[in-house]
Amino acid sequence: MSKLETNTIDTVSGTTNLVIGSTNTSTITMPSGEVTGHNYPAFYAYRTAGQSIGDNTVTKVEMNIELFDTDTAYDNSTNYRFTVPSGKAGKYYVGAFARHGNFTASREALLIFKNGSNIMQGESGNASSFQTLQASTVAELSVGDYIELYGYQNSGSSQTLIGDGLFQSGFFAYRIGA
Repeated sequence: MSKLETNTIDTVSGTTNLVIGSTNTSTITMPSGEVTGHNYPAFYAYRTAGQSIGDNTVTKVEMNIELFDTDTAYDNSTNYRFTVPSGKAGKYYVGAFARHGNFTASREALLIFKNGSNIMQGESGNASSFQTLQASTVAELSVGDYIELYGYQNSGSSQTLIGDGLFQSGFFAYRIGA
Protein backbone atom coordinates (compact mmCIF):
# COMPACT_ATOMS: atom_id res chain seq x y z
CA MET A 1 0.00 0.00 0.00
CA SER A 2 1.23 3.49 -0.85
CA LYS A 3 0.68 6.76 0.95
CA LEU A 4 0.01 10.03 -0.87
CA GLU A 5 0.39 13.28 1.05
CA THR A 6 -0.93 16.49 -0.49
CA ASN A 7 -2.94 19.61 0.34
CA THR A 8 -5.08 19.81 -2.79
CA ILE A 9 -6.50 17.38 -5.32
CA ASP A 10 -8.12 19.07 -8.31
CA THR A 11 -9.47 18.15 -11.72
CA VAL A 12 -7.50 18.56 -14.94
CA SER A 13 -8.23 21.88 -16.66
CA GLY A 14 -11.34 21.59 -18.85
CA THR A 15 -12.89 18.71 -16.88
CA THR A 16 -15.52 18.73 -14.17
CA ASN A 17 -15.34 15.27 -12.58
CA LEU A 18 -12.78 13.94 -10.17
CA VAL A 19 -12.77 10.14 -9.88
CA ILE A 20 -11.23 8.28 -6.97
CA GLY A 21 -10.79 4.63 -7.85
CA SER A 22 -11.51 3.12 -11.25
CA THR A 23 -12.52 -0.48 -11.82
CA ASN A 24 -12.19 -1.69 -8.24
CA THR A 25 -14.71 -1.10 -5.50
CA SER A 26 -13.44 1.91 -3.58
CA THR A 27 -13.98 2.99 0.00
CA ILE A 28 -12.92 6.38 1.26
CA THR A 29 -12.25 6.55 4.98
CA MET A 30 -12.24 9.87 6.82
CA PRO A 31 -10.61 9.07 10.17
CA SER A 32 -11.21 12.44 11.79
CA GLY A 33 -12.26 15.98 11.05
CA GLU A 34 -15.27 17.35 9.25
CA VAL A 35 -16.29 16.58 5.69
CA THR A 36 -17.67 19.77 4.20
CA GLY A 37 -19.83 20.48 1.19
CA HIS A 38 -22.20 17.55 1.65
CA ASN A 39 -25.93 18.06 2.17
CA TYR A 40 -25.55 21.80 1.73
CA PRO A 41 -27.28 24.13 1.50
CA ALA A 42 -29.44 23.25 4.45
CA PHE A 43 -31.77 25.07 6.82
CA TYR A 44 -34.01 24.35 9.78
CA ALA A 45 -36.58 26.93 10.90
CA TYR A 46 -39.34 26.91 13.54
CA ARG A 47 -41.90 29.20 15.20
CA THR A 48 -41.61 30.98 18.53
CA ALA A 49 -45.36 31.50 19.04
CA GLY A 50 -48.68 30.14 17.83
CA GLN A 51 -50.05 31.15 14.43
CA SER A 52 -53.70 31.47 13.48
CA ILE A 53 -54.87 29.40 10.51
CA GLY A 54 -58.17 30.63 9.09
CA ASP A 55 -61.11 28.32 8.51
CA ASN A 56 -61.19 26.74 5.06
CA THR A 57 -58.16 28.84 4.00
CA VAL A 58 -54.66 27.90 2.83
CA THR A 59 -52.37 30.02 5.05
CA LYS A 60 -48.58 30.45 4.84
CA VAL A 61 -46.90 29.08 7.96
CA GLU A 62 -44.34 31.64 9.10
CA MET A 63 -41.34 29.84 10.58
CA ASN A 64 -39.54 32.84 12.08
CA ILE A 65 -36.49 31.41 13.89
CA GLU A 66 -33.56 29.66 12.23
CA LEU A 67 -31.76 26.93 14.09
CA PHE A 68 -29.28 26.95 11.19
CA ASP A 69 -29.11 28.22 7.61
CA THR A 70 -25.84 27.25 5.94
CA ASP A 71 -26.14 29.53 2.91
CA THR A 72 -28.39 32.32 4.24
CA ALA A 73 -31.04 31.08 1.80
CA TYR A 74 -34.06 30.92 4.14
CA ASP A 75 -35.89 34.20 4.77
CA ASN A 76 -37.24 34.05 8.32
CA SER A 77 -38.68 37.59 8.47
CA THR A 78 -40.36 38.61 5.21
CA ASN A 79 -41.58 35.81 2.94
CA TYR A 80 -40.67 32.75 5.04
CA ARG A 81 -39.23 30.75 2.16
CA PHE A 82 -36.07 28.95 1.12
CA THR A 83 -34.62 30.04 -2.24
CA VAL A 84 -32.01 27.90 -3.98
CA PRO A 85 -28.76 29.91 -4.19
CA SER A 86 -26.52 30.20 -7.24
CA GLY A 87 -24.63 27.02 -8.00
CA LYS A 88 -26.77 24.89 -5.65
CA ALA A 89 -29.40 23.34 -7.95
CA GLY A 90 -30.17 19.67 -7.34
CA LYS A 91 -32.34 17.24 -5.47
CA TYR A 92 -33.45 18.35 -2.00
CA TYR A 93 -35.10 16.52 0.85
CA VAL A 94 -37.80 18.88 2.18
CA GLY A 95 -39.79 18.26 5.35
CA ALA A 96 -42.08 19.94 7.84
CA PHE A 97 -44.15 19.26 10.92
CA ALA A 98 -46.55 21.36 12.95
CA ARG A 99 -48.65 20.67 16.00
CA HIS A 100 -52.09 22.20 16.26
CA GLY A 101 -54.00 23.31 19.31
CA ASN A 102 -57.13 21.90 20.86
CA PHE A 103 -59.53 21.76 17.93
CA THR A 104 -61.23 19.21 15.74
CA ALA A 105 -61.56 19.57 11.97
CA SER A 106 -62.91 17.22 9.33
CA ARG A 107 -59.76 17.98 7.31
CA GLU A 108 -56.42 19.62 8.07
CA ALA A 109 -53.23 19.66 6.07
CA LEU A 110 -49.62 20.81 6.02
CA LEU A 111 -48.61 21.68 2.43
CA ILE A 112 -45.17 22.13 0.85
CA PHE A 113 -45.17 24.53 -2.10
CA LYS A 114 -42.56 24.93 -4.85
CA ASN A 115 -42.67 28.23 -6.75
CA GLY A 116 -46.25 28.85 -5.60
CA SER A 117 -47.69 25.39 -6.35
CA ASN A 118 -48.42 22.51 -3.98
CA ILE A 119 -45.98 19.60 -4.44
CA MET A 120 -46.67 17.61 -1.27
CA GLN A 121 -49.07 17.55 1.63
CA GLY A 122 -49.60 15.64 4.80
CA GLU A 123 -53.19 15.64 5.93
CA SER A 124 -55.57 14.23 8.46
CA GLY A 125 -59.29 13.67 8.32
CA ASN A 126 -61.41 13.85 11.47
CA ALA A 127 -58.48 15.39 13.31
CA SER A 128 -58.25 15.19 17.06
CA SER A 129 -56.92 17.76 19.47
CA PHE A 130 -53.17 18.37 19.80
CA GLN A 131 -52.20 16.37 16.72
CA THR A 132 -48.94 16.78 14.77
CA LEU A 133 -49.15 17.05 10.99
CA GLN A 134 -46.15 16.04 8.88
CA ALA A 135 -45.15 16.33 5.23
CA SER A 136 -41.95 15.50 3.36
CA THR A 137 -40.76 15.00 -0.19
CA VAL A 138 -37.75 14.98 -2.48
CA ALA A 139 -37.87 17.90 -4.91
CA GLU A 140 -35.76 18.76 -7.95
CA LEU A 141 -34.88 22.43 -7.45
CA SER A 142 -33.17 24.84 -9.84
CA VAL A 143 -31.33 28.03 -8.92
CA GLY A 144 -33.96 30.62 -7.90
CA ASP A 145 -36.67 28.05 -7.13
CA TYR A 146 -38.28 28.53 -3.74
CA ILE A 147 -40.14 26.36 -1.25
CA GLU A 148 -42.70 27.48 1.30
CA LEU A 149 -44.92 25.91 3.93
CA TYR A 150 -48.71 26.33 4.21
CA GLY A 151 -51.39 25.10 6.57
CA TYR A 152 -55.09 24.37 6.05
CA GLN A 153 -57.97 23.41 8.33
CA ASN A 154 -61.77 23.44 8.20
CA SER A 155 -62.98 23.30 11.80
CA GLY A 156 -65.52 26.10 11.35
CA SER A 157 -63.37 28.90 12.81
CA SER A 158 -59.76 30.11 12.91
CA GLN A 159 -57.47 27.82 14.86
CA THR A 160 -53.89 27.97 16.12
CA LEU A 161 -50.80 26.04 15.15
CA ILE A 162 -48.62 25.67 18.23
CA GLY A 163 -45.25 27.31 17.72
CA ASP A 164 -43.68 27.84 21.10
CA GLY A 165 -40.42 26.07 20.48
CA LEU A 166 -38.14 23.89 18.47
CA PHE A 167 -40.13 20.68 18.98
CA GLN A 168 -43.64 22.00 18.23
CA SER A 169 -43.06 22.99 14.60
CA GLY A 170 -40.29 22.82 12.03
CA PHE A 171 -39.55 23.37 8.35
CA PHE A 172 -36.29 22.13 6.86
CA ALA A 173 -34.48 21.13 3.68
CA TYR A 174 -31.08 19.95 2.59
CA ARG A 175 -29.49 19.13 -0.73
CA ILE A 176 -28.99 15.43 -1.29
CA GLY A 177 -27.37 15.51 -4.72
CA ALA A 178 -26.92 17.26 -8.01
